[in-house]
Amino acid sequence: MKSHTVVFTEPGKVVIEDRDRPTPGPDDLIIKTRCSLVSTGTELSILSGESEPGTVWSTICRFPYVPGYDNIGEVVEAGGNVDKSLIGKKVASYGKHAQYVAVRAENARTIHRDIPDEHAVFFTIAEIVMNGIRRGSVGWGESVVVCGLGLLGQLAVRFCRLCGARPVIAVDIADSRLERLPQDKAIVPVNPTRDDVQSLVADATRGRKADVVFEVTGSREAIPGEVRMLRDLGRLVMLGCPRGTTQFDFHDLCNWPSISIIGAHNMSHPRHATPQNPWTNHRHAEMFFDLVADGEVQIEPLISHRVHWSEAPKIYDILVSDRSQAMGVVFDWTN
Repeated sequence: MKSHTVVFTEPGKVVIEDRDRPTPGPDDLIIKTRCSLVSTGTELSILSGESEPGTVWSTICRFPYVPGYDNIGEVVEAGGNVDKSLIGKKVASYGKHAQYVAVRAENARTIHRDIPDEHAVFFTIAEIVMNGIRRGSVGWGESVVVCGLGLLGQLAVRFCRLCGARPVIAVDIADSRLERLPQDKAIVPVNPTRDDVQSLVADATRGRKADVVFEVTGSREAIPGEVRMLRDLGRLVMLGCPRGTTQFDFHDLCNWPSISIIGAHNMSHPRHATPQNPWTNHRHAEMFFDLVADGEVQIEPLISHRVHWSEAPKIYDILVSDRSQAMGVVFDWTN
């Protein structure tokens, strides 16, 4: 059997290939994809093919490349060491944009609540943001600035409010992204192309400045300005993945105000739950499914495109030309 698969064959080139359907190893599941979500930040960075030698990006940006890490599907086959009762179950995994994917059974997340596939598929983005908020120790009543309102930033705003942060100042240069924010008096939308961000942060915090700033723009040039929004002993959380070298005065911007710079890549999740830190990827996914099922987080406003998998090359062209008008791009694999 064949498996329709989205492939980046070279920088800027996206095709659909009919690859062999994967066969399971002894600890694997074969999943028939129902929908998958495009990670516009990571995937477009890889598709660009631009990376500096010796960086992590240079090891990732190798072609041909099969993108994707937000997959919802049905288990159709299980390896010899895997519980066969999983066959027929709907699961979430880091599977690629492909009709059939093979994943380690231990890495699949059971979807224990009745929620739409196209909402559940945001689980990886949710895991990343939840981990970043925990690493940033966002607390009740703290002021937060979220710089960049792609999917990560949108969920960061929502989850910070659930943590009791106020105000949450949401910054982006695209009004279309600001318009997707929840209607909440404690959420302050800011467009730096017409607003003085530093002044607005000072006003919204009554002169105290921000306790926490989340960098989610992916722009290395933005980071020094983001640090200046922080109070002394504030925290800068690197939730996005800026590429390249940032010009940064560590004395004036870090040592003197004694801020903390916190990395928050998804890989910093604990591999196994412990009493000191039970918040694994799986635990965060479980919490996300509960939040969606109980209506505490609305995912529908974050879906901008629903497209058939065969339209993938066209949609990537659109995203490359202008991704500011896109948010959640969901590929439908049910046909």
